[in-house]
This record gives sequence, structure tokens and C-alpha cells, in this order.
Amino acid sequence: MSIKNGAVILAAGEGKRMGSSLPKVLCPVLGRPMLDYVLDTCKSCVEDLCVVVGFKADVVRAHLGTTVQTVLQAQQLGTAHAVLQARSFIAAHAGGNILVVCGDAPLMDAKTVQGALAVHQQEHNVITVITAELEDPASYGRIVKKDGQICAIVERKDADAQTLQIREINSGAYWFQADLLLELLEQIGNDNAQHEYYLTDAVKIAIENGLAVRSYVADCPDVVMGANDPHQLELLNQCARRHFCEAVD
Repeated sequence: MSIKNGAVILAAGEGKRMGSSLPKVLCPVLGRPMLDYVLDTCKSCVEDLCVVVGFKADVVRAHLGTTVQTVLQAQQLGTAHAVLQARSFIAAHAGGNILVVCGDAPLMDAKTVQGALAVHQQEHNVITVITAELEDPASYGRIVKKDGQICAIVERKDADAQTLQIREINSGAYWFQADLLLELLEQIGNDNAQHEYYLTDAVKIAIENGLAVRSYVADCPDVVMGANDPHQLELLNQCARRHFCEAVD
């Protein structure tokens, strides 16, 4: 039996600030739900998909139809908790690799995902974090490196002045070796202010255990763009429109 790669798409969030009755991932970009762009990218890069649903799960499942596997995150307890709901899907891809990507990142393109996978496999990384370099990193988590390897992902609120100068940021998309992903997820705790389980802690645990964790810097920084409110959604639409126009020129 051939080893297949899979993708876990995080689509459980409500998106309270969006001001929409729709689940966040179904809010439109150029007339299409954000989630559809992510599905298209993943389908061009991996053999199998699993979508983690939560808020208005029945609505998202109805949109997906019966051809896409889903798992339910009944309580939104963090990104690592969301991925853990797909444990059976991940286990079925033993020996392969798992892409974890946000369902509200419509500009995350196949070129970036495939490029990251190539590096992930060539360098035998346990985790490859897809990153981007931004002129204004704003609230994104900073990628701290030593000798080419990631040694930390530092959230803005925890960053000192020197770390805030770093322009390489975490996109929230990752390639994992499937076997080790489950091991890492089982070690993540929720000893934090929100009592949630964060996927970035998998990176931290891997680093502490001397495992290979490296980044793949996207050619286009727009791949990290998402939207948390109507204003950001409009900016995302403008950016997507620009990309579309450039593609047809």
C-alpha cells in the first residue's frame, strides 16, 4: 500500500467579529467562500483531506457535501485540540506527512504548499513551518532562528524589543511527519491564560527534544492574510482581486 500525504483544514471557528451569520470560513472572497480556496489548494497537493468543523458544523458540512471527510471539534479549545480531533485521519497516514492549514487563509497557494513539502522531505524535517517576511509583522508570532533551525515562535505579546524587529512570521500552516505529529499533540498542555491547547506548542516540544524544525519562507507574503472583522475581509478581497488581475494579465 502506497503512503499518502493528507491535509487537516481548521474550519471550526465562529469568527464573532465578522458580524456575519455565516461561519467564518464561509465568508466570501471574490464571491467564493474562503474555505473553497483552501480546499482547492489542498486538493492539488495531497491525496486526502479532513476538515475540522465546529461552529455551525451542519452548515459547513452541507457546503462541503459528502465527498470531504469531516471531524467535529465540539468545544473550541485551541488549534492543537482541533488537530487532535483528526487523530484517526492522521494515524491512517503513518509514514507520510500531514499539512495543517487554516480554513480562512484563501491566499495560501499550491506553489507555497508544494515548495514547503519539497523542503520538508529533502531536509527530513519533523516540522516545516510555512512563514513569510512582512514589512510590518504587526501581531503575528515571530520566527526566532539559530543556525538555520527554528528555536522559538514568540507571540507578539511575549516578545522583547529585539524579537519585535524580526520580520519572519508564522503563517499558521505547517507540514508535520504524521507519526510524530500525534506524539507531539499528546504532550501539549493547556497551562496558559486561555486554558487552550496551542499547535505552536508542538513546535516548542519538538525543539526541546532536538527534532528538526525549519521554516519555508513563502515567496509572496500575502499567503498569510486572513480576516477577523469586516474591514480585514474587505482588505483581503482587495488583495485577492489584485492577485486575480495579475494572474490573467
